Amino acid sequence: MRRWLWLGGSGFVVAVLVTVLFATSAAALPAAAASPGAATASDAGGSGKSSAQASGAPGSDSLAQDGNVAAIGADISRLAVSIAALVTESPAAGDAAKMSAGQLAGQRVIYSYSGLTPPSRLLRLIRAGDVGGVIFFGGNYSSRSQFTSAVQKLEKANAASSNPARSYPLLLMTDQEGGLVRRLPGAPVRSEKWIGSRSTAASRDSQARLAGKGAGQNLRSYGLNVNLAPVLDVYRKAGDFDDQYQRSYSKNRGIVSTLGATFIKAQQSAGVAATAKHFPGLGAATASEDTDVRPVTITLSRSSLQNVDEYPYKAAIAAGVNLVMVSWAKYPNLGSNRPAGLSSTIVQYQLRKRLGFKGLTITDAIGAGALGAYGSIANRALQAAIAGMQIILSAGQNPTEGVAAASGLASGYRSGKLGHATFQATVTQILTLRSQLPA
Repeated sequence: MRRWLWLGGSGFVVAVLVTVLFATSAAALPAAAASPGAATASDAGGSGKSSAQASGAPGSDSLAQDGNVAAIGADISRLAVSIAALVTESPAAGDAAKMSAGQLAGQRVIYSYSGLTPPSRLLRLIRAGDVGGVIFFGGNYSSRSQFTSAVQKLEKANAASSNPARSYPLLLMTDQEGGLVRRLPGAPVRSEKWIGSRSTAASRDSQARLAGKGAGQNLRSYGLNVNLAPVLDVYRKAGDFDDQYQRSYSKNRGIVSTLGATFIKAQQSAGVAATAKHFPGLGAATASEDTDVRPVTITLSRSSLQNVDEYPYKAAIAAGVNLVMVSWAKYPNLGSNRPAGLSSTIVQYQLRKRLGFKGLTITDAIGAGALGAYGSIANRALQAAIAGMQIILSAGQNPTEGVAAASGLASGYRSGKLGHATFQATVTQILTLRSQLPA
């Protein structure tokens, strides 16, 4: 059937008419995908495991590494080809078509650096068209004047005539969630938990709107245009992974859903793209289950994951959220024994097909400890892209990591492991988002 596909979220004015050819109906889905709850792990963290889990092989999957959802991947690929064909007259598509394999790869990578001044290597990479954006951390900030000067250096490098993406502002981002998780001074001052604990729905909504608007205005004042927020995890126990830092609005899926959507709308109205995270949810992770440090497996049932943890994403998508960050935890009862961001079952089925998300996907940190069994940074980036992840987040605070991620993508492009039409459609979508954000 014909549908309007908006390349991005709220604030976008570029739309293309896409013929969606999903040949795989619900009835045609593999039994394991239709009922991945066949694994016996319980919501309470039961010990039942699938044979793939027991093997511990990082390349294996409870669905034979998503092999049984190949039809879904084919649908997504055909959709990407359709998009590419229909937007060839857009400036973004034309600019992407002129890029080398290395430049196309670089446009899909978010770089990072340590210290107060962007290193010369990063500036050279930007001038060459090999960088899609930069993420900032607390160590990159000492004062407003210092920080805005650093941002201006990045923007100047991006404007170089040697950069084929010079017409598009870099994706300049940080984690400005509110409360304890803020990389820069200023709004939002209140945490998600504080907002979610207000006594009335009206007061909660008002505070979420103020937080989103404040985050957008604050980040714009620093020259940033993307926030890796809000967190849409539905936490389960006091003091768990999210709750220990007050990063979750509530144990109530409805409250998380409503407040997340309100935050997203307010922030994006202020000119800053929002990122809903960590799909499909880290609400059940214990305090020590941190994917930045080690592998994490969420053993909730398929029903709980879809009806509770994924629930807030429906409202976020309806609100036009620009990006969704996919977690590195494993979710065996969703039919995959790989980290979510390396699994087409999670990315292409749960997020794209089941929930209908058409914005951009971004990984969590590609150097995360949860990915230790998956080889080099280059291989991790390649595997993430094969699974359907569009933007690779290099948070190692060293341009070398970003270069390695880009090399993995470029290698996949040259070898054909990553289809050219899909790859160029992804870069076109990234550039389209960038064209709608303030420089």
